[in-house]
Amino acid sequence: MQSISLPELAEEHLTIARQASSGRSAKTFYGGHQRSLRQTVVALAGGRGCAEHESPFEATLQVISGSVAVASVGDSWQGNAGDLLMLPPARHDLTAIDDCVMLLTVYVRLQ
Repeated sequence: MQSISLPELAEEHLTIARQASSGRSAKTFYGGHQRSLRQTVVALAGGRGCAEHESPFEATLQVISGSVAVASVGDSWQGNAGDLLMLPPARHDLTAIDDCVMLLTVYVRLQ
C-alpha cells in the first residue's frame, strides 16, 4: 500500500501556484493511462482559474483548503474547505475565490 500526505502535497503545489505566471499547479499522483481512476491535486492562487473545458465522464472535486467557484451553462456553485463537489457533466470553468487546493478525482474510460 502507498500513502501520500495530502496536506504536504497541497502546501507544495500552492507554493508553486503562487509563483507561477499561470497562478496554478497540478500533479496527478494516482492513475495515468493504465488506470480508470485518476487523482490530481490542483492548486490555484486567488483570483486565478482554469478556463472553460470539457467535463470528464465522472468527476468530483474535494476542496482541501480555500474556496473555489465552478460555473457551467448558466449555473454556478461555490466550494469551501471540506466540501465535495460533483462536477457537472458539461463544459465548466473554475475560479479560485482565494488561494485554494483541491483534489480532483476523475473516472477515465479505458479503451
